[in-house]
Amino acid sequence: MDPIPQEDLPSVSEASRRVVREAKAAGAWIFGGGVQRQQSTIVATDGTTTAGPVSETKAAIGGFSVIEVASREEALAWAARLAAACRCAQEVREIMFDPES
Repeated sequence: MDPIPQEDLPSVSEASRRVVREAKAAGAWIFGGGVQRQQSTIVATDGTTTAGPVSETKAAIGGFSVIEVASREEALAWAARLAAACRCAQEVREIMFDPES
């Protein structure tokens, strides 16, 4: 994620939120949010916790979006719109459907 000048943050935030509003209006938006901290916590099967791996300094996860669309191509199109709005690359992953979720 390239550094965004402080003075540009309000316009970047509004541009990103505009895309989210458009995804909601299109019925594609499920959920999204920012990531509070980069280091995770690992919870073992016995319930004990340890600090997770520290992220590489070259990449950071600023947040995530969950959308539901008919095709990978449509997902990539939404990712392109978000990338342009927030001025940062987007990683696209497919989530397997779980009928009980």
